[in-house]
Amino acid sequence: MNAKNERKHSRQHKGNGHESGGGHAEHAKMFRRKFWISLALSIPVLIYSPTLQDWLGFQAPAFPGSQWVTPLFSVAVFFYGGLPFLKMAVPELRRRQPGMMTLISLAILVSFIYSLATLVVEVGGAFFWELVTLIDVMLLGHWIEMRSVSQASRALDELAQLMPDTAERIRPDGETEEVPVSALEKDDIVLVRPGASIPADGEVKEGESEVNESMITGESKPVSKAPGDEVIGGTINGDGSLRVRVTATGEETALAGIMRLVEEAQKSKSNTQVLADRAAGWLFYAAVGVAIVTAIAWTVAAGFGVDVVKRVASVLVIACPHALGLAIPLVVAITTSMAASNGILVRDRLALERAREIDVVIFDKTGTLTKGEFGVVDMKTVAGWDEEEALALAASAEQDSEHSIARGIRQTAEERGLALRSLSDFEALKGRGVRATVDSRTVYVGGPRLLEMKSTSLPDTLRRFTEESSEKGQTVIYLLEETGEEEDVQVIAAFALADVIRPESEEVVRRLHEMGVEVAMLTGDSEAVARAVTDELAIDRYFAEVLPEHKDQKVIELQAQGKRVAMVGDGVNDAPALMRADIGIAIGSGTDVAIESAGIILVKSNPLDVVRVVNLSRASYRKMVENLIWATGYNVIALPLAAGVLAPIGILLSPAVGALLMSLSTVIVAINAQLLRRQDIVSIDNQ
Repeated sequence: MNAKNERKHSRQHKGNGHESGGGHAEHAKMFRRKFWISLALSIPVLIYSPTLQDWLGFQAPAFPGSQWVTPLFSVAVFFYGGLPFLKMAVPELRRRQPGMMTLISLAILVSFIYSLATLVVEVGGAFFWELVTLIDVMLLGHWIEMRSVSQASRALDELAQLMPDTAERIRPDGETEEVPVSALEKDDIVLVRPGASIPADGEVKEGESEVNESMITGESKPVSKAPGDEVIGGTINGDGSLRVRVTATGEETALAGIMRLVEEAQKSKSNTQVLADRAAGWLFYAAVGVAIVTAIAWTVAAGFGVDVVKRVASVLVIACPHALGLAIPLVVAITTSMAASNGILVRDRLALERAREIDVVIFDKTGTLTKGEFGVVDMKTVAGWDEEEALALAASAEQDSEHSIARGIRQTAEERGLALRSLSDFEALKGRGVRATVDSRTVYVGGPRLLEMKSTSLPDTLRRFTEESSEKGQTVIYLLEETGEEEDVQVIAAFALADVIRPESEEVVRRLHEMGVEVAMLTGDSEAVARAVTDELAIDRYFAEVLPEHKDQKVIELQAQGKRVAMVGDGVNDAPALMRADIGIAIGSGTDVAIESAGIILVKSNPLDVVRVVNLSRASYRKMVENLIWATGYNVIALPLAAGVLAPIGILLSPAVGALLMSLSTVIVAINAQLLRRQDIVSIDNQ
């Protein structure tokens, strides 16, 4: 099976056992279907509604029985689209905690029963068109909410669907056999051909290639893989052939871990959603209370009659604002979309919501603020030597070395666009460095022990450079050249190497300071290294020489000072601190993404995404609160007017006008939520 057909086939496989979108996706489909069908059934109701005909100045075509169009279609909408809300209200009533479903059900039932009663007894205008529009808007709100929480699942299902159904397992005799991916076990060796999907998480044993990991990490550039490197199941192999030892299968793979995170995110509920439910509960009691007071007051004032029933019904119907059902789901949907498009995986919605309150962000140094790999951070040459020429010469001499320092020198030369020269007579000097011939020059690259071996001393300029670099905790490597005399050498350059600071780190610290957030750094490195990084990035405080098992104690120290702490780490040895912090933010790719100790995962490994998290949290919270104010503020005005508080001066809110106000409130909420998309979550002003 070629790679293209393989991926096509695997996409049809529904993600190797993961249901597409899970229960939320199915609910989203149900509410979508009910919304469109109910909307279609509502159109005749609206067309033949006397109130709307009067407002819009038109006359619907009359035919025998046309007077039954509105009630019959309304009954259909009630039973098809309204019953789900009545069923969802039952658990709230059983818990004696009325909320959104109870409030919706109250309005639906009252408007339905009252409207049917108008067909038999003359008690005033029916609420049929208010009934169907209420049901339609609530169905739309629930469709949006269910879709928002299942979007991440559907996206990750697409990733899971890239997993092949079969793998080529290498038998002990060296022959390959095609087996189902589910049959793979740890330590199996699989052959991954060019262009094929990697069937499981593993470690490269043989071969070199470039692997497309964009579906996991968001990094568009293929990642080079060689023996000893880790690969992720579901990623796509490039042009080389790889033999991979399986290290994780099934539910232990990175993709399965991400799926679990999404499931937890789906189950979580933000404080603002809880607030919306509470607001609905308060409105329920308020509506019932106002209805009782209305009934008593109007009965005492005018005696019990049709007007009393109409007033009470109006209060109960108007009490349910359409906008309250959309206030939070719309913002959640937009926030989810914005987070995903910026490489932010939200495991716990509460974590994203709490991010707006953070006082201090603690960054783990290695792999978070730094790249976790050596690089040349400074250099010095003797008189007559150009720095780039010296760096190119050192990198050329280190071409055949696999030492981390050698890789750091080569990587720095590559980043500066320096061409490497031809190499010959390479020799590794154990514990001291390397010797090689580069363009007919015999050169040495190594540390202090190389100087001891060659019995040479440093010029004053390089000695001062070494002392300054050592104070910063940096490793110093020297470039030596034979002068032509036997075994005689000259030191021509010194290179200071350290864990390279990410280019985004300075900006993230600056932006957090602008937002009023303190920045701290946590590291197991020496005091000198921690101080150097702190000074370079203008970090407020640091904790050095901290063991992994003690990192959470530093979080506790800050929390004891009344600080609300966010911990940003690589998600492995930082797990205790991530769990202890008010918000745990894991930065990293591959299997580290699937850790379960963080509430938020930064898939792109970009520390600047921490700023995006805080900004998105603040912006979305503002929108939620604004929408709740719009949605509930309507009731502050509508309920007293519906009850007839201003009736003595001739102001009385009819259900029709109340429905119009509800519609306006809904439109305002929808527009306000959409305005969130226009905000840049990196540069918006959150002060």
